[in-house]
Amino acid sequence: MPNEEPALHRAPDTHEPEWLAIVRSKVHGLRYGVVQLVVHDGRVTQIERTEKTRLASEHGDRTPR
Repeated sequence: MPNEEPALHRAPDTHEPEWLAIVRSKVHGLRYGVVQLVVHDGRVTQIERTEKTRLASEHGDRTPR
C-alpha cells in the first residue's frame, strides 16, 4: 500500500497534500513571523500563522536591549 495521502485530502488540481498548499499560502507574503504545524497520529491537523509587525525607530536605529 503506497504511503500517500488519500485524494480527498489533496489540494484541488495538484498532487500535493492539502496541508502543504495551506502552508504555502500562509508563508506567502509573511515578512516576520511563524508558521506552526500541529501533528496528531502522523498527520497535520492544525496550521497556525503568527505575524509580527516591526516598526522602524524615529532615528533609524534599534532600541538598546
